[in-house]
Amino acid sequence: MPQDKALLIIDMINDMDFDGGEDLLEHTRKTVKPILNLKSQAKEMGMPIIYVNDNFGLWQENVSDLIEVCKKGRGGPIVNELIPDDHDYFIIKPKHSGFFGTQLSILLEQLGVKNLILTGVAGDICILFTANDAYMRDFNLWVPRNCVASEKVSDNDNALQIVQRSLFANISNTQDTTIEDAFD
Repeated sequence: MPQDKALLIIDMINDMDFDGGEDLLEHTRKTVKPILNLKSQAKEMGMPIIYVNDNFGLWQENVSDLIEVCKKGRGGPIVNELIPDDHDYFIIKPKHSGFFGTQLSILLEQLGVKNLILTGVAGDICILFTANDAYMRDFNLWVPRNCVASEKVSDNDNALQIVQRSLFANISNTQDTTIEDAFD
């Protein structure tokens, strides 16, 4: 049976070297273990794992170079824990949404994906914009609350409420929902 779900890991390969980066790093640390657990489950189920990542202005760099640059920033410890595996997909995005100016839609269509699990940072920007664009493309969404972080907890909570109310996404924690049940 073809897998109709995919795990997106958004902007976790991140140097966090920007205004507000210290706050984002503090909140992001709590998401690493739940994201790694989801990634492990997704891998066991044969689900595609897709890293969707900002280019940080490195237009002429490749994925390995981008990872090496981010390892040297304050976010390095998180980057080291979440390095993509060889079989994971990696899409570099120029703006906030993982769909804008990328091949993500084409990849998801070719993989037969209808259900997306969105994880990463920042909940109030890149997760929110990617979720909106996914909803507009008729994807079902699970945005696990414990797998998303923003610079401010209140901004993250507000974004998740929008995602739940307006985009009809499941925002339950990974402890309360399994991948199999997330889209029921």
